[in-house]
Amino acid sequence: MLGLGGGMVYVPVLNWVGYDLVTVALPLGLLLNGLNTALASIQFNKKKLVDWKGGAFMAGAALIGSPIGAITSKYINRQDLKLIFAVVVLYAAIRMLMQANKKEPAVKAPLKKRIITGIIVGISIGFLGGLLGIGGGFVFAPVLMWLGYKTKEAAATTAFIVTFSSFSGYLAHVSEGYMNWPLTTILIIAVIIGSQFGAKFMSDKAKPKMIKKIYAIVLIVIAVKFSWNTIASFIN
Repeated sequence: MLGLGGGMVYVPVLNWVGYDLVTVALPLGLLLNGLNTALASIQFNKKKLVDWKGGAFMAGAALIGSPIGAITSKYINRQDLKLIFAVVVLYAAIRMLMQANKKEPAVKAPLKKRIITGIIVGISIGFLGGLLGIGGGFVFAPVLMWLGYKTKEAAATTAFIVTFSSFSGYLAHVSEGYMNWPLTTILIIAVIIGSQFGAKFMSDKAKPKMIKKIYAIVLIVIAVKFSWNTIASFIN
């Protein structure tokens, strides 16, 4: 529904029920993330909500950054990074809540600004998404709204962008030879069903104000989870 893919849920849940973070949860989270957003993009495109041209620069940059993050995931201490990430996400959530009641923007930012911002954000968030197995959609969407995209268009274009960053990150992980195929098959079927329901609801029935509030709630939950796990590890 939000174009986020769901990686921020897949990865911690898979890890929580006992699957190894690096060899199973991260690559599978990225695969499901990309599949979810790719299928949702089909629904969004039918409603002409995807800005293919505007999102291409961010998608291309994320395509480069994500596999680098995925490869780096084996070597970097992610606890400090998660704490910093949580602060950034919490800021995005507060900003989203403040904008929830505002009117939809009438004009997008100039193309040059969209290109430069898209490349910078795409590479950096693509890297973090690949590193943490979360796709990065919850950052792309607020950035697109800041650039003047309407709420539904931002969600749909985010799905398009996250598809590239997620699949490229997944391919970097799977090249290591680790995959749980029975689990993968079951979850792919579930994602196919869920993505179509979510995308259709967003396209046909969801209101911009409601979407922004849901975004904010999701961001707050992510921020709390990232910071809580990190703080708990320091205490222990």
